[in-house]
Amino acid sequence: MICSGFTKEEIEYELIDLQFLGITDLLLLRGDKAKHEKEFVSTGHLHATDLQQQVNNFNKGIFLDSSKMKTPPAEPFSYGMAAYPERHEESPNAESDLYYTKMKVEGGAEYLVTQMFFDNRKYYDFVEKCRNMGITVPIIPGIKPITLMNQLTVLPKIFHTEIPEEFAAELRKCKTDAEATEVGVEWCTKQAADLKAHGVPSIHFYSLMAAQSVKRVAKAVF
Repeated sequence: MICSGFTKEEIEYELIDLQFLGITDLLLLRGDKAKHEKEFVSTGHLHATDLQQQVNNFNKGIFLDSSKMKTPPAEPFSYGMAAYPERHEESPNAESDLYYTKMKVEGGAEYLVTQMFFDNRKYYDFVEKCRNMGITVPIIPGIKPITLMNQLTVLPKIFHTEIPEEFAAELRKCKTDAEATEVGVEWCTKQAADLKAHGVPSIHFYSLMAAQSVKRVAKAVF
């Protein structure tokens, strides 16, 4: 469930529909800004924590207009939210990211899913910092197999994530997207195997334009 492109009223209708369907496990996200926008423009909520508050109120039996439901939800929504091992694009610093991460957990997030990263050390360092701040919920690593040559420069620009030089050097040698796909699968497999060996709660794969690569990685690791 995302803020981007939805009004608060539309989100409320969506929550009602999900309750009717018996779907109560959610992932709450702000969503990305549109390609033509320099900054995120909201049609409803500006932050994921605002969406979180609406869900929390719904769980308490309170509608958007502050009126009370005749019958509160029999099974309240549970949800996870996003975390950023390498800084959100709008965050002034890493400490600010940690502040808002803790706010999400204190507000009711039962787990966190990270933005994609290509250096597992970034994830391990982030988890350690979270634990030192008293954040105890599961922190699920998010990884993605690169499938296109131009993702070497596109992904860091869009998602503010660093690509380790060892990985970047191999991608620079590629002359076709097919070659980049093979390098991407190999690196992602190493990442996933290392994460699994470190006992992560689970692994989230970003599969957009990479479904077959994800399948190969998962088959190799699991």
